Amino acid sequence: MSKKSTQDNPDEHKQKKTANKSSTGADLDSLSQQIEELQESLKRERADSENIRRRHEGQLAELKTYVTADVIRSLLPVIDNIDRAQQHVPEDLVDNQYVKGIESVIKQFATTLEKLGVERISTDGEEFNPELHEAVSMDDSEGGSKEIVTDELQTGYKLGDHIIRHAMVNVKTSKK
Repeated sequence: MSKKSTQDNPDEHKQKKTANKSSTGADLDSLSQQIEELQESLKRERADSENIRRRHEGQLAELKTYVTADVIRSLLPVIDNIDRAQQHVPEDLVDNQYVKGIESVIKQFATTLEKLGVERISTDGEEFNPELHEAVSMDDSEGGSKEIVTDELQTGYKLGDHIIRHAMVNVKTSKK
């Protein structure tokens, strides 16, 4: 009789099934919640990883700009001296092959600087800009409020928005 009562008792069997379903449903809910949490965590980790990658790329670009600017800055005295030498070539040597070779070197420097993204800062006739120009002298004879660059004493260079060297200039005030 005891064997039959446990086997044939449908209420007890239903209770066990219900208990199993309840625990299985709770387990499924718990697992679903864990899956959602893990998916959210994975999304955050991916976003963090992408942010780190972008920051790293930005830092590399900034470092490249800094190094390029530093190398160019060290070459500027050489470029200045070659430019000065070209400006003072005697008339009788203008067509000399040696002088033409020096002019080719100057053009090659200019092309290389351009390829690196280095630009000369505009000066003559430009309005004075303290972010780009360094005023060596100021002519205030006209008494105006507008400051205009009249002479360039030393060429300035920039790499993108980064100023490698300010242009040294003479400035005159103008009423215009």
